[in-house]
Amino acid sequence: MFEPEYPIRTPRLLLRPFTPADLDALYDFHRLPEVSRYLETEPRSREQVRSLLAGKIFARVLTTEGQRLCLAADLAGTRELVGDCTLFWRSREHRRGEIGYIFHPACHGRGLATEAAAAMLRLGFEGLGLHRIVARCDARNVASARVMERIGMRREAHLVQSEFLKGEWTDELIYAMLRTEWQARQPPG
Repeated sequence: MFEPEYPIRTPRLLLRPFTPADLDALYDFHRLPEVSRYLETEPRSREQVRSLLAGKIFARVLTTEGQRLCLAADLAGTRELVGDCTLFWRSREHRRGEIGYIFHPACHGRGLATEAAAAMLRLGFEGLGLHRIVARCDARNVASARVMERIGMRREAHLVQSEFLKGEWTDELIYAMLRTEWQARQPPG
């Protein structure tokens, strides 16, 4: 079983399990068209976010492959929820995982997603003992691809017209990092 010690601190964020009190803040950005633009989902209604949140609340610990760890990203200074981060445990045997993140558009361009994504890599490699972690995005989502590159992930694939998303064929980018690559990027100590 893997349950991180909460909250997980980055220079400007606190990552913590979701609670029922997060409904309004989560709805505030999951309802926006610009948030769902590159996702498989449409902007979510309040009831859809309530249902989504119900699943996230219990995703605070990993006990077996196939599960996900869902964490709220709060601004450290104000405790305002600004992001939604996930670590998926894809395979125990192959020690594979995947990360994902969604941030409120008001916070874009400030490096917060980069901080959170790096923290999720740390959880996967150092906490769960994963060997390989991937992240993926719609190829048009340049900002998300830049986050993956800034945290040291390498682009492994550009899948051309691999998904039919919202009425059009879209390309997908796949990034990855190995544990040895993660370790090589860590300061000595």
